[in-house]
Amino acid sequence: MTRIAFTKDHEWISVEGDVGTIGITDYAQSQLGDIVFVDLPETGKTVAAGDEAAVVESVKAASEIYAPVSGEIVAVNDAVSANPVLVNEQPEGDGWFVRIKLSNPAELDGLMDAAAYKAFVEGLS
Repeated sequence: MTRIAFTKDHEWISVEGDVGTIGITDYAQSQLGDIVFVDLPETGKTVAAGDEAAVVESVKAASEIYAPVSGEIVAVNDAVSANPVLVNEQPEGDGWFVRIKLSNPAELDGLMDAAAYKAFVEGLS
């Protein structure tokens, strides 16, 4: 079963088993504007929840992408490095950044589900 959760920093994580795929939400990419560069970490890097997991640069600004959970980076999406516009076109699909092997799945309990995230974003405007 896939579990999807969201952070207040507009990252999403889709978890199957003990591996989560991390990206930014459609709201985040719309706020950033056109993504022109993506900097991904090396596989094997260990991150703690809240640590920088990637960096995106848009025509407006550079922004850190934070790890929603702790674990080891087990895959990076080279497609977004080669074609950063994927983040704008499919932020919650093919525009993902990294896959992480969760070291503490209980951290997911501190994140929002889709309904809570939707309410959070609506409260921003």
